[in-house]
Amino acid sequence: MGDLRMRRRTFLATGAVGLSALAAPGLLRAQGAPLKVGTYGGYFEESFKTHIYPDFTAETGIEVQSIGEPTGEAWLVQLEQAARANQAPADVSMMAQVARLRGERSELWAPLDESKLANLGNLPEHFVHRYADGRLYGTGAVSWYITLVTNTEAYPEPPTSWQAFWDPANTDKLGLLALASNSFLLEITATTYFNGTDILATEEGITQVLTKLAELKPNVRLWYRDEGQFQQALESGEIPMGQYYHDVTGLAASQGQPVRSTFPQEGAVLDSGSWVVSKASQMIEQAQTFIDYMARPEIQAKLSRNVGTAPTVNRDLLDLTDEEFAAVGSDLPPILPRYELYIDKADWVNQKWSEMITG
Repeated sequence: MGDLRMRRRTFLATGAVGLSALAAPGLLRAQGAPLKVGTYGGYFEESFKTHIYPDFTAETGIEVQSIGEPTGEAWLVQLEQAARANQAPADVSMMAQVARLRGERSELWAPLDESKLANLGNLPEHFVHRYADGRLYGTGAVSWYITLVTNTEAYPEPPTSWQAFWDPANTDKLGLLALASNSFLLEITATTYFNGTDILATEEGITQVLTKLAELKPNVRLWYRDEGQFQQALESGEIPMGQYYHDVTGLAASQGQPVRSTFPQEGAVLDSGSWVVSKASQMIEQAQTFIDYMARPEIQAKLSRNVGTAPTVNRDLLDLTDEEFAAVGSDLPPILPRYELYIDKADWVNQKWSEMITG
């Protein structure tokens, strides 16, 4: 199970919405074409095929063809190229946020009819995506947290703040994600020491944050790209502190590993994927039905229980127990990544990151 969850996490790291009434589901079956839904591949796709699609089809009459997406932004490129030929490799796609924003800027995503999305109000504002002119084009699909993790044998008491990363007592003890665009350490540093991420709006502000972040470099033992490598080092105590995925850490703890995930007082990083529809799709009505279905609280609760993702709907709508919710999320306000930063200033940020942090 641990290996399966790791493979799911790999897809997540490199890279849903009650039911609007459909007048005649049988009509859709008669059209013959299934709704093609793209998700991150491997364990993640298998979970959707097992736990989501059959019930959706039984309720709506809309058949689903599952599409396993390639990782990174390769899927975005495929969708853009296909759309130019008026083709849609998938009607609905789960997109990582930077890829979603790139698609927004090229108007790749079909506008959605809000009157067909009865459950849109279940979603927090950051999971409702609109074009500049206000047209809705996407919703939050799944989310997951990056938290402060520790080996419980090395740290009998959990840390309470991200400031632990800067504590001289933790010299040569940290494992941190290697890239600015997947570690979100800029956002963590800005929230912890600069009262929020607004300072990241300018290059001068980003440089200030990088300067503060650079102060923790003596504490870093490993800048990791291989998540399995860090997880093994965390479990053995070789690298007893760092940042990692809340659900994967919790799974390891449930299997007897001496690890814990902590939501610091400043909040943990909330990363996510979103549902969008290719403008070349001929299945807009069915796609909207699917997106609305995935925003139902009971469906989000099902995902939390079976896939390990954090719900994208407000907690007060869910029937998750405190224990079930704690396994995937937190009531603390999250640190939301500034994804635009990794598009608009990508080259500059990556250069500064290399010079000041990992170089």
